[in-house]
Amino acid sequence: MLNDPSLLGVFYTVVNERSFTRAAEKLFRTQPAVSLAVQRLEAEVGEPLLDRSGRDLFLTEAGKLVFEAARQQENVQRSLANQLGELKNKAAGRLSIGANESMTLYLLPHLSRFRRAYPKVKLVVQRSRSGEIPDRLLAGDVDYGVISYRVDDERFHTQGLYTDHLAFVVSPTHKLAKRGTVAIKELGKETFIAHNVASPYRDAVLKAFQQAKVPLNMDIEMPTVESIRRMVQADEGVAFLPRMCVDQDIRQGVLKEVQVKELRLERKIYLVSVAKRPMSHAAKAFLELVGKEN
Repeated sequence: MLNDPSLLGVFYTVVNERSFTRAAEKLFRTQPAVSLAVQRLEAEVGEPLLDRSGRDLFLTEAGKLVFEAARQQENVQRSLANQLGELKNKAAGRLSIGANESMTLYLLPHLSRFRRAYPKVKLVVQRSRSGEIPDRLLAGDVDYGVISYRVDDERFHTQGLYTDHLAFVVSPTHKLAKRGTVAIKELGKETFIAHNVASPYRDAVLKAFQQAKVPLNMDIEMPTVESIRRMVQADEGVAFLPRMCVDQDIRQGVLKEVQVKELRLERKIYLVSVAKRPMSHAAKAFLELVGKEN
């Protein structure tokens, strides 16, 4: 093992230039300094590396082996410099984001634009429950989290990503499908298909029905937004779902949104990160992109 790997670089340049003089000029060093560096390398190897008997420089057998190692080192350094340059220019790297099923939908437009701008950045969206995201951020598992509540903790930076609302949806064949609005008191006999994950918005719906003294019949609870959508489409019940999650269904006519007069719940979506942690170039680029779009 060489004590000074930089000697390989000097040797590589001497062989490539076929001259100590030209190598010294390229390396911005004196010729005696370059000669001394090659001599030190030969002393470390314990073999002569160059045949200096003629006008031209020729590699000895040991020199050929050492030159191949020097060439590989130069290639690695060049590749590293290129990769670091790409990273600095936000053209490469990795971006990791934690989000639950429904939050991922709010990311899609941003991710599409980011991929077009930075196609070499590897994107990883990790499925995470909203309540776990602050801990995952602090642990360094993800660069950003997407959540529907503001984290009241100075360790985190929170930025608005999207403003949505909870939509009351029914199937196209439901008796309320042709109504533009409905009063909350008319919903006491409906079967609601609920998401069995606690959230501030679920609590807000429960509170609204309690205040109106209207029963909320959550006879069916499902684990995913997708399963709720499908059951409502099949007219197995009605549901409150984020508008973003059902926007395409409503536009295609497989679900209908009906306004509930007494219940208009705005849903703010936030992009959250650790406040004082240095960001990667890819993470900074994503934040810049989101900032321009909001």
